Amino acid sequence: MIVVDTNVISYFYLSSEYSDLADQLFRKTSSWAAPLLWRSEFRNILSLYVRKDIIALPIAIHIFETAESLLKHNEYEINSLQVLKLSGNSGCSAYDCEFVNLAQDLNVPLVTMDRKILHSFPETAVSIQDYIEHTE
Repeated sequence: MIVVDTNVISYFYLSSEYSDLADQLFRKTSSWAAPLLWRSEFRNILSLYVRKDIIALPIAIHIFETAESLLKHNEYEINSLQVLKLSGNSGCSAYDCEFVNLAQDLNVPLVTMDRKILHSFPETAVSIQDYIEHTE
């Protein structure tokens, strides 16, 4: 199991420069976890795509339902105190620290392409490329 942030989920379901890497990541480890926050963040991304006429609403709904299925049973409530401590110590947003906190609680890597998270939490966070290259 790995924790993935909402951007990685987006790369997997929406066409981007990192979509191929997200596909490789899924083939390597298909058990993904995330804090419940991912739902709101991903809905926001999908609604932006709909508003900009990049995808139609029925497609956005289908994508969201598919992503929900992927993360079913691997969504978690987060400890607010821990998130606030992580955010205060790192300067990262509380949103980002929810993913960090979950990875630390589950004792698994957080796979992300977010440079600030990668820099602030090198013991927890790993890029998609590094995860693919350095795990068996």
